[in-house]
Amino acid sequence: MIRIGGGQFRMGSDRHYAEEAPRRTTTVQDFWIDPAPVTNRQFAEFVEATDYVTLAETPPTLADYPDADPAMLQAGSAVFHATAGPVDLRDHRRWWRYVFGACWRDPEGAGRGIARRLDHPVVQVAYQDALAYAAWAGKALPTEAEWEYAARGGLADAEFAWGDEREPGGKIMANYWRGEFPWRNLARFRSTGTSPVRSFPANGFGLFDMIGNVWEWTVDAYIGGRGSSPCCSSSRDDAHASTPRVIKGGSHLCAENYCRRYRPAARHAQPIDSPTNHVGFRCIRRDS
Repeated sequence: MIRIGGGQFRMGSDRHYAEEAPRRTTTVQDFWIDPAPVTNRQFAEFVEATDYVTLAETPPTLADYPDADPAMLQAGSAVFHATAGPVDLRDHRRWWRYVFGACWRDPEGAGRGIARRLDHPVVQVAYQDALAYAAWAGKALPTEAEWEYAARGGLADAEFAWGDEREPGGKIMANYWRGEFPWRNLARFRSTGTSPVRSFPANGFGLFDMIGNVWEWTVDAYIGGRGSSPCCSSSRDDAHASTPRVIKGGSHLCAENYCRRYRPAARHAQPIDSPTNHVGFRCIRRDS
């Protein structure tokens, strides 16, 4: 883990989405943080040691989702599917599908598994799954402020984790959607979505993948909701709104034409019962 010295910083942004405002002064204490998101390999070690079963591997019940179609009460999760062409970007159901069998072992539910993706971030993990892993590892999930402070890498006012240019000198600095979302993706890792951790340069604190690749869970409840949209996830049952948590960092699905949330200040509300194939996590450890 990498030790981050605490201090004051300017959190949020007044220049982008409404939910990022207002920009304000925030203080964090010293903490240690994983240099990269938890990988499939690491999560597999946890499951092997504990026999843990994730939420996506557990069939939902009518007791929890009384308005659900009984035919949909099967284990699975939300999976992104690129569209054949341009679609109405106000309707996230065009690209999200609930796929039976989709889970961390098989993120797309297509039988491909993760044998060739052991060093990719684990995905299809609900909030409770991330908490369980963190407890097993003797760690915790970060607060939103801790996560954003770490993501900035010491650059107080920069737009991105590496500076003010999205692609400085034409160099790609993170795994995000390059092209027109949700149908034309020119990104290097478009075939798998996620990329191996550490595939892009570290930030000023030596942390990898703080931007793009996968969204990351924080412990903070999402409060306010101004300007929030369902662009980044689809619940097991959209009529069943579970308590959301803040996720940070953007993912391989963030694009210039849609969901420009591949920035430290960006945030999104994620229902705790909604794992997807673009949400993961990393852990921290506090000194006290």
